[in-house]
Amino acid sequence: MSTLVPTPFVVPALSSGAGRRSVGELLREWRVRRRMSQLLLATEAEISTRHLSFVESGRATPSREMVMHLAEQLDVPLRERNALLVAAGYAPMYRERPLDDPHLAAARDAVELVLRGHEPYPALAVDRHWNIVASNGALAPLIGDASPALLAAPINALRLSLHPEGIAPRILNWHAWRAHLLARLQRQIEASADDVLVKLHDELAAYPTPPGAAPASSEPIQHLIAVPLRVRSALGELSFYSATTVFGTPVDITLSELAIEAFFPADARTAEALRNKSI
Repeated sequence: MSTLVPTPFVVPALSSGAGRRSVGELLREWRVRRRMSQLLLATEAEISTRHLSFVESGRATPSREMVMHLAEQLDVPLRERNALLVAAGYAPMYRERPLDDPHLAAARDAVELVLRGHEPYPALAVDRHWNIVASNGALAPLIGDASPALLAAPINALRLSLHPEGIAPRILNWHAWRAHLLARLQRQIEASADDVLVKLHDELAAYPTPPGAAPASSEPIQHLIAVPLRVRSALGELSFYSATTVFGTPVDITLSELAIEAFFPADARTAEALRNKSI
């Protein structure tokens, strides 16, 4: 059975300093972050480069529709689209409901269904900062020997994975898994510009190598389809590939930032071990 942890209601937050910057400045920041020139964005948005330049410089005030149109072209996260609207003088469009809100009942059921259906393999749902909001019964035995401090809510999946008092000492390919997680987190930072994720990245990058960890392997990985998580357990070595599931076309901030991480056996031995016996 999966465990769903309700999260408190949070008013949609603005970007750091968003209230002090104009909508034009914010749009320019997102354009630069997406590595798009004014010409490219104007072409994609089917507007003139001159008009876009005027919007970014503050010489023209964009309509609500134009703000949303440019945000769509720039793939701005829903939370930050609200910040753009407020900076332009409009009301925010997207709500952020807690997971236990009745309007999210169908989404909760979907998460529960995916998590339960993935057993006997581990799966968890995380929010935008990698805090675990739900998990299935196959996860707990894998993390049960971690420090109680790391298992106190909110449990951060990345911190739990790489912290010396988490499961890091049992990860057999710690260097490869660490590099994979840090690279993935960096991509998320580039996409979202989230200050909390920046701090989390710095924290994780500073963790020491666990005692007894195998040296970083120079073995070619061309034969692999993805970087596996290889972990020592009571059943011996287990190896997993992970896959991420997100909600399509969400219009609620909570749903847009929710992801399900499902771990699949990377070899026959892991599959057999987990099917025949709980960890």
